Amino acid sequence: MKKTILTKKYNRKTKENKPVIAICYDFDKTLSPDDMQAQGYIQSIDYNVNDFWKESNKLSEDNCMDQNLAYMYKMVDGARGKIVFNKATLEENGSRVKLFPGVEEWFERTKKYGEQNNVIIEHYVISSGLKEMIEGTSIAKKGVFERIYACSFYYNDRGEAVWPAQVVNYTNKTQFLFRIQKGVLDVNDSGVNDYFEPDKIRVPFRNMIYIGDSDTDIPCMKVVNSNGGYSIGVYDPDTADKTKVYRMMTENRIKYFAPADYSKDSKLDSLVKTIIERTAKNEVLESYYYDNKNETTEYLKSIDPIENEKANLIDSLKNSFSFATTHEIIEKLDKHSNWSDRQIEKLLKIAIVNNQVGSIINDVDVKSFYENIISEYSGDNDKLLQKVKDIIND
Repeated sequence: MKKTILTKKYNRKTKENKPVIAICYDFDKTLSPDDMQAQGYIQSIDYNVNDFWKESNKLSEDNCMDQNLAYMYKMVDGARGKIVFNKATLEENGSRVKLFPGVEEWFERTKKYGEQNNVIIEHYVISSGLKEMIEGTSIAKKGVFERIYACSFYYNDRGEAVWPAQVVNYTNKTQFLFRIQKGVLDVNDSGVNDYFEPDKIRVPFRNMIYIGDSDTDIPCMKVVNSNGGYSIGVYDPDTADKTKVYRMMTENRIKYFAPADYSKDSKLDSLVKTIIERTAKNEVLESYYYDNKNETTEYLKSIDPIENEKANLIDSLKNSFSFATTHEIIEKLDKHSNWSDRQIEKLLKIAIVNNQVGSIINDVDVKSFYENIISEYSGDNDKLLQKVKDIIND
């Protein structure tokens, strides 16, 4: 018996009637000054923060283990006998995560600025931190994020975290950019691999802004930067340590850098507003381009391919700048017949205007071609016809 596989239908976002700008953020040290786990959770399981990360990294190295899987294991293992390790615990810890200046008001403010410029602003998190902790933050509870892509746990029937459900590391972060680009947001939706016509792409890379702080963001920064988007490196405004952003700038990973201060009229605020303004204007031009391109495509579909080839050859003859090329084009033109009077008039004008044609019009092949089209002409532009005849008989 043939097995029937039911394919789940996912909700996908389609192209809007306004341009969409996706602002994508790392979380730790981008929106928050420190690792989220180090702002209460590690301390709650009686670990020194440095010791926790030291042991986690050693576990990763000793077992050829992904670093994110290693820290997730350490979180589960360290909780045994000390705290109940469930989603509520992680969200409660997330509620205590500190944020950089201005973050609380940033998301709504940029959305409104987008509306003023006739574009839609969407915010996404792409983080190697924990989704459950991010969901516990004050900003996530306001619903400011379109999607949160981050590491997460699978919970058993008692609600306890027992296994990784999703792991987001520095290389697979880039898949989420492609999901955002196509509007295929569900992590299990294989439609992310489907081909989309360029004018059907919901969020072109040129309309993406990626904000991050470290090496784990470099692949995403590179993808966005290389495809016409905007990658921004941020640094702690309190320490003002620009070492990382200087290196990322030197290596062409980012286009800009600014302090992680999201307050109104800060450098980062002004930078993103400028990008929004520029994108709004650029998308008007892109709209013109695709309208013209689609009109051309429809026109080409509507005409006879032979007539299209004849039109292209006439255009090539008009722009011919060598005798050799002229002879090649004439040879191709001579294979066609049933010329319209309008086409013949174009060819006659070329003989007069283009010296590369007029100078060799009495060569056997060129003369034969022109005498043939003159014999087909039934129009009333006698003056043009006589000029070409005079050139041939000169």
